[in-house]
Formats: sequence, structure tokens, C-alpha cells
Amino acid sequence: MRAGQVTEFLLALDQGSHASRAIAFTPSGQLLDREQVAIETLNPRPGWYEHDAEALLDSVVNAIDRLLARQPSAACLGAGLATQRSSIVCWDRVSGAPLSPVISWRDTRNAQWLAALELDPDRLHRITGLRISAHYGASKLRWCVDHLPAVSVARQQDRLAWGPLASFLIFRLTRERTLAADPANGSRTLLWDLQRRDWSDELLECFGLDRAALPETVAEDHAFGHLAVGAAAIPLLRCTGDQSAALHARGLPAMDTAYVNAGTGAFVLRPLTRADDANGLLNSVIRGDAAGLALAREGTVNGAATALDAEAAALDSGDWIERLARVRDDDTGVPIFLNGHAGLGSPWWRASFPCRYIGKGDTDDRLRAVLESIVFMLAENLRRCAQDVTPMERIIASGGLSRMPLFCATLANVSGLEVQRPEVAEATARGLAWMCAGTPAPWPDQCETYRYAPTAAPGLDARHRRWQDEMRRALASLPV
Repeated sequence: MRAGQVTEFLLALDQGSHASRAIAFTPSGQLLDREQVAIETLNPRPGWYEHDAEALLDSVVNAIDRLLARQPSAACLGAGLATQRSSIVCWDRVSGAPLSPVISWRDTRNAQWLAALELDPDRLHRITGLRISAHYGASKLRWCVDHLPAVSVARQQDRLAWGPLASFLIFRLTRERTLAADPANGSRTLLWDLQRRDWSDELLECFGLDRAALPETVAEDHAFGHLAVGAAAIPLLRCTGDQSAALHARGLPAMDTAYVNAGTGAFVLRPLTRADDANGLLNSVIRGDAAGLALAREGTVNGAATALDAEAAALDSGDWIERLARVRDDDTGVPIFLNGHAGLGSPWWRASFPCRYIGKGDTDDRLRAVLESIVFMLAENLRRCAQDVTPMERIIASGGLSRMPLFCATLANVSGLEVQRPEVAEATARGLAWMCAGTPAPWPDQCETYRYAPTAAPGLDARHRRWQDEMRRALASLPV
């Protein structure tokens, strides 16, 4: 670039569980600049996870402002937004003021109420592609109606707006105060009909929720308006979910590949050509633009880095990343860990499940057992993802945990597949930039890729078999 030359860029906004990021990419995929602002997660009761809505919004605005202070806003071609799926918020559609916290995707506060509805799981799956779970938005919205007076008052006064976190951010970030929900985020509410690509009147009635308060459902490449930041009018070009964006970090995903994104939670996604029964997994929206709807089979592990954080704190172990980085070759003392942090996701779908170690081991051994529990749960989801017409040839890993060689090597050994970890900085933001750039092919990939081939690991194999047996026993002992 010549001195004084202004580089045009796309602004990718990645609002995640721990931080809000603003990242600038050239239209050809080169990362130019990044800014990050941490957010606080509140845990007022067991099973409750929330963020202050105004503070979360401020974190996004601050990340944008700091980046634009270094990059000329006039050079910004447009922005995209990717958010935590399944997180919801209620707000006043007149003033824009939040009426609830952001209730996180990890939150299961209304699980008991949801279980009492006795919904038909097969019918719900056919409509939404999801499973009955308090992690999704519908039961959280109902909790807000039943427990937050401000929400009830706004509902009575026809001032209520509610829905995915993405919709709240769009409403508050755009000058036009756009009230809209994209397919990837809208579909995680348990209220969205995959076939009709709109809110389901049947499910709204089941949950006792109002369609009038919901955003309009639109394509992810809808004209969302212009960001109300800086002096320039920056168009918001795309909105999608964080996992949907991460899947596209290297462009169009391959049909013979499973994608594992392991961070706060861990997710397995495999592109599909059509919705199916999914064998305990989800049919998830990965793109929903003017060209149509694209789906993936998805498995979810709720307790990934969160499980390691919690167990490290309970063990008073200090930094688990440093400890696991220097793990011993001798694994004879590693116990089994049954991981119920934030409840069990696919394919078990239990809102609560007691965590416990089986066996002793020292602190390092226990932390390794937690890491292995994440891989064992991923492996169960991968096994079900493999039941498809196209053979599964490899795993591409991303997210914070994938930067640990022990995690990737363990995943390769347990799955029997090569694990590839591209040195892609900011997978969610990069995938979002690809979408904002118009989904170009090819999308330049100049990063180094680390490869982990399966190797013989008899001790790990034995622990995996024992973990499977212990999980079966634990699940059989729980009430249905």
C-alpha cells in the first residue's frame, strides 16, 4: 500500500460470550485491524447466566469507536454482525431501553416450566429443527413475561419488543431503528418455522407469546440500515449467528468435513442438503440469504471452556491453560469426568446433570479429565454426524480450545479422523467478512494449517469406553 493510500475495508462485529469484537478486513480477506472489549457474565443463581443489556451494547459501540479512531470510517464499505445465538432480550420499542437483562444461551432458568408443557418433541423438531431445551429463547421470553413487571407493562401498552440479542443490537445500533431478525438467530428461539421461514403461530400459542412483539423475519443480507456510530453512514450488510459465521471462515464449507468450534461451548456442524431426523442432533440454519436457506446438522456441548473454568476454580488450580500445556505423557492417573456444566446438550438434552469425577488423580489429572469429557461428548456428536450419504473425511477445528495441541490430538485419537487447525485469526469475524464481501470464490486462505493424525492411545481408548458406560448408568438413574 502506498503511503497515504486509504484501504477500503469491511467491518465485522462479533458479539461473543466473553467479549465484543470489531475487526476490519479487506474485501479480499486480509485482516487489517481489530479491537476487543470484554463483557461481564452474571450468574445470580445456579443455572442463570445473563449480561447487562446496556453494558453489552456499550461494549459493541466502544469496540467500533476504538477501531474507527484508527481506520477512516469513510473507507468502510459496510458492516456485518454475528451474535451469540439463543440469547434473548426484551426492550421498549419506543425508547429502546432494555426491559430485561440479556439472558444468555447458557441459561436454563425456565427448564421446569418448559418440561411441564409436555410438548411433542417430534412435532417441535419437524417445525424448528431444534430439540426441547430451555437453552433456546422461547422459555426465556415466557419467563420475562411471568417475572418481570416492566415487560408485562410494556406488553399491555403495546410498547414491547423482544427476540434474539441480534435484533436488540440491530435496533439500537442502526439510525433507522430497524426491528428485524435474521434466520440463523431467529431460528434459535424455538418459535421459527424452517419451512415457512417465519414465526410459527402454532408454537407462539403453545408458549403463550405475542407475535406483535417479535421482529420482522428477514434474510441475513437484508438492508438493515446504517450504524449510528461515527460520522460516516456505514450500512449494516449482514446479520447471522456466531457459529454460522465461523463455519464460513474459509469460504463455502465442504460437504465431507465436520467443523468443530470449541470455545465457551463446543459445537459440531456438518453441512446438509436437506433437513432430516438428525438422530438427536439439530437441523441448524447456517445461511439464510436471498439465494435461499442452507442447513447443517449440529451437535452442541454446553460445558467446554466454561467447564474448565469452573473446575479449575473449584480445584484452586490457577491457569488451566498453562497446566494443560505441560501435561505429562503418563496418563495412568487420569480419572473420568461426567460433565454437566450448563446441562447436557445433544444428543441427551438434559437441562440439569450432576458433574462428578470417577476416580481420583491429582489436579492436573482432573483438569485433563475435564478436557477429555469435552472431546468424548464431541465424539458422540461426530458419530451421529457421520451418518450421512457423504463420508466424513476430516475435522476442521476452530475456537479457543483448538489452539491447545492436547485438545486437537485427543479429538483426532478419539474420532479416528485427522484434525486440521488452520491458523485463522477470528474465525467468526472472518466468516462474516466473507458473507459481507458477497461470498466470493475463492476466498484467499494463506494461513498455516496444523494437522493432527490419529495415533494409538490405549489409555485414552479405555477411558473413553469407561466414560460411555458411566454416562449410560448416570442417565438411566435420572428421572425421565
